[in-house]
Amino acid sequence: MPLTAAASAREILTGLHAVMAARGNAQSKLDRVVDLIADKMASEVCSIYLLRDGKLELFATHGLRKEAVHVTRLAMSEGLVGTIAAEGRILNLAEAADHPAFAYRPETGEERFHSFAGVPIVRLESPIGVLAVQHAEPRRYADVEIEALQTVAMVLSEMIAAARLVDGARRGRLRSAGPLRLSGLKLVAGMAKGEAVFHEPRVVVEHTVAEDIEAERERVYGAFRKMREQIDNMAKEAEFGTAGEHQEILETYRMFAYDEGWSRRINEAIDSGLTAEAAIERVQQRTRARMLEIDDALLQERMHDLEDLSNRLLRIVSGRMGTAAQTGLQRDTVLIARNLGPAELLEYDRRRLKAVLLEEGSLTSHMVIVARAMGVPVIGRLNDIRHSVEEGEAILVDGDNGSIIIRPNRALLSGFEHRMALSQKRRAEFAAGRSLPAKTKDGLRVSVMVNAGLAEDAAALGMTGADGIGLFRTEFQFLISATLPGRERQHRLYSKVLDAAKDKPVVFRTVDIGGDKALPYLSDVHDEAENPAMGWRALRLSLERSTLMKAQARALIEASGGKVLRVMFPMVSEPWEYEEARALFEEQVEWARHAHRKIPKQIEFGAMLEVPSLAEMLDQLLPRVDFLSIGTNDLTQFLFAADRSEPRLAQRYDWLSPAILRYLKRVLDLCRAHDVPARICGEMAGRPLEAMALIGVGAENFSITPAGVGPVKAMIRSLDASAVRSRVEQLLARPPKDMRRALNDWARRHSVTIG
Repeated sequence: MPLTAAASAREILTGLHAVMAARGNAQSKLDRVVDLIADKMASEVCSIYLLRDGKLELFATHGLRKEAVHVTRLAMSEGLVGTIAAEGRILNLAEAADHPAFAYRPETGEERFHSFAGVPIVRLESPIGVLAVQHAEPRRYADVEIEALQTVAMVLSEMIAAARLVDGARRGRLRSAGPLRLSGLKLVAGMAKGEAVFHEPRVVVEHTVAEDIEAERERVYGAFRKMREQIDNMAKEAEFGTAGEHQEILETYRMFAYDEGWSRRINEAIDSGLTAEAAIERVQQRTRARMLEIDDALLQERMHDLEDLSNRLLRIVSGRMGTAAQTGLQRDTVLIARNLGPAELLEYDRRRLKAVLLEEGSLTSHMVIVARAMGVPVIGRLNDIRHSVEEGEAILVDGDNGSIIIRPNRALLSGFEHRMALSQKRRAEFAAGRSLPAKTKDGLRVSVMVNAGLAEDAAALGMTGADGIGLFRTEFQFLISATLPGRERQHRLYSKVLDAAKDKPVVFRTVDIGGDKALPYLSDVHDEAENPAMGWRALRLSLERSTLMKAQARALIEASGGKVLRVMFPMVSEPWEYEEARALFEEQVEWARHAHRKIPKQIEFGAMLEVPSLAEMLDQLLPRVDFLSIGTNDLTQFLFAADRSEPRLAQRYDWLSPAILRYLKRVLDLCRAHDVPARICGEMAGRPLEAMALIGVGAENFSITPAGVGPVKAMIRSLDASAVRSRVEQLLARPPKDMRRALNDWARRHSVTIG
């Protein structure tokens, strides 16, 4: 055997190139290939098995009996060859018969050969065959011999695929070819189906044999330089701007990007005669094979990081750096990524994007906040999702349960489509009633508005049947920007929203950033607080950074010129905070008036009750506000001391608990006594049963997700408000063990539409 894998492989590749270029059919070429490999590797046996009709068939051999060709066939996982193909692993055995998977086939005449080494022939990450060598002498093969076999197998895969000798890469796989169910963390609810599309598409290596080795080496050097620049620049980007998980990923990326061993192995593969792309893929295949041998979960994760970088290097060297958003979605798509930023998400065609699946992701990430507003289901923490599915494969997404099915069979698809059809039927019924007023059977008119955060949401307001926008999240513009949005940019957005809403009211919430929505361009030591939701955020941040709030106030005032401006301040803890914020706005009105700018014809000021302490000061606050919004998402987690981003606590509190309903009833009664409208904002009001209970404690104004308008309206129109208020009063006086069940039973008995 020659001294180096590169020298051995280069000799074989030179011969392979000549074989591939010569005349003759595919079978005669494979016969010459096994003779060539056996000669150059001084091997007594060289055999090629290819996947056909679901079996691994002996296609060509040097050293075994020729009559066994096209006769010997092994199932996936059967024998040593079947094990290599099914598991995508390398076998290197001094005594083949001692391996538990060994299967003797007498027609081959292989009983006199003791040692065995085999590598998978892979195409598009799926096995299409096996390349094996054997010797009579019991011995393990040297690493250089195995590496030479892997290099040859890569080139063979191109030749075999071009000759169409196999079933196709999808028939036999490194992973199961049947349906695969995975569970993750529910980030945004909803059901969807579509084809898998990678946010960063994989590069298919088309040409493996290099014509000019030095030119290929220069391409790889250039790609490494560019990749290292990108990794160094990541520290400045929003997605990697904070400490913690992302910082650890970044450090791992840097470690691998500057790892001389990795770049040396790629160079050695080029020395063997491979193109730059094939060399990177060749080293990547070796990494995958090593991953199968590693039991340590941490080391496996690090290997995945290296694979991510390999894919990045491949995209750079091949000049295919665009994301799937830039190339455009052609079909209903389930997008797959490790992580995703909010700006990247907004680049996608909302008509085609049906769901997003992430290997990481968290309930409080910026992207999830935007996806929820877009109505796109998202599931995170799907370990190894990018290595469990191929581009174009069908995926069913159940965001309600945080699960997916990859490659569904007919029965699974039918059941899922039936559930989706029922859901769509309900949505159609709700849509039919969207233009009808939200009025109870006994004549109570309930205001149903929507929460929004994008200009497109305002444009679609008429389609929802909502009475207006009860909460416009102005921070979305800040979350998707790399720098602080200036007054002019904000002005354009607010003007666009008001114009799109036409004569329907829009309530702008001043920016709610900081804490769990930290921005890299507003970094501060408080951003790393242990409890960010209760930290330096929202109105607290805006009052301290008064220039930020002044710019937003001026943008809102000028955008509302000649119209009614409705503005509310988030996370008010005490009345003085509201007073300071209102005074700041009123100062900007005076500035605009003196500057001869157009000003609103009227301004309505409101506060958000999210911090429980504010309820104790409502007698002081209510005479000074035009309306109050009750933010049930934050209020609930503060009341129960239960972080809503912590999955283990998500089911520990219930919006229908007597504690919540009693608290809300007290607040609503106080607002009614002061003749101040109170609006319930958040997920609680968007659920029919919960909305029914809210009407029971006196609520008459809601602001919810657009998807909830139809179901909530249907519930309202089937409800007798006075009856539910009487029943809820009884239940709160003597709370049952299970309030949810009691309300559910009452709704069913009174034919209330709660879904």
